[in-house]
Amino acid sequence: MSAAIRTPRPPAAPGRPAPAAARPRRLPRPTPGGVLAAVLGVFLAVVWLMPLVWAVLTSLKPEAETTAVPLRWLPLEPTFAAYQAVIERGDLQRWLLNSVVVSVLVTALTLVVCVLAAYACSKTEFPGRSWLFALFVAGILVPPQALIVPLFDQMSVLGMVDTYWGVALPQVVAPVMVFILKRFFDAIPRDYEEAARLDGAGHLRVLWSVVVPMSGPVLAAVGIFTFVQAWNNFLWPFVATADPALMTVPVGLGTVQGSYGIQYAQEMAAAVLGALPLIAVFLLFQRHVVRGVTDAGLK
Repeated sequence: MSAAIRTPRPPAAPGRPAPAAARPRRLPRPTPGGVLAAVLGVFLAVVWLMPLVWAVLTSLKPEAETTAVPLRWLPLEPTFAAYQAVIERGDLQRWLLNSVVVSVLVTALTLVVCVLAAYACSKTEFPGRSWLFALFVAGILVPPQALIVPLFDQMSVLGMVDTYWGVALPQVVAPVMVFILKRFFDAIPRDYEEAARLDGAGHLRVLWSVVVPMSGPVLAAVGIFTFVQAWNNFLWPFVATADPALMTVPVGLGTVQGSYGIQYAQEMAAAVLGALPLIAVFLLFQRHVVRGVTDAGLK
């Protein structure tokens, strides 16, 4: 079999621009505004990282060195004694388990409730739909602290104080997530929905078979944001439970102290260990979060 003969491309005529593939790509010239934005971004990143670096370095110090004057950034004798003491004490493992249970419950219920509410406001027609969505948006303006007393009274009447459900259920209300999901659902063409309806699909079938598969990135972003918020929530878990066996990581770190008072190295070690699951979750789903934020039109 003879090899195919490739004819060479004729050179560009004088005075004509070279083909796009042959032209060297020119890097954009930095502008003063771009340089200033880059410098400001690096500065803010360093400022944001300083407390994290300080916490990690403090956790590696001996306990006596954490209160030495003058303060030092780098430990003179690095040690993992604080991590060993925190793990052997056994409280952190229980707090991590409680945080995982509560955060997973809050995330799952928030996704179910917010997806149904956003679909109803986006893809269905019923009297008062615009007023109901306006009420959802107005709920964003209500500070969570204003709802502490009525929520606690409600959980007390239902007998859910000092239970996982009592800690998780009041955190399910997330009007901002309804707003984000509705905005994304509005951008889905109705042709897909109409095609499904021609096949006899109802609202739940359209939601499950059409809308949800097309909303994977934004659902992942909403789920991660909800999980992080539930994990870091301190106020409501602190109010809703007095049982040490039900404390989450923020509540445990903020209320439990050793018999010798505050031990800064152990506190920082526990904080670092408590943040590791969040870092792992974000690294695993980082691409989905960025894509979901971009698809939802949020910058």
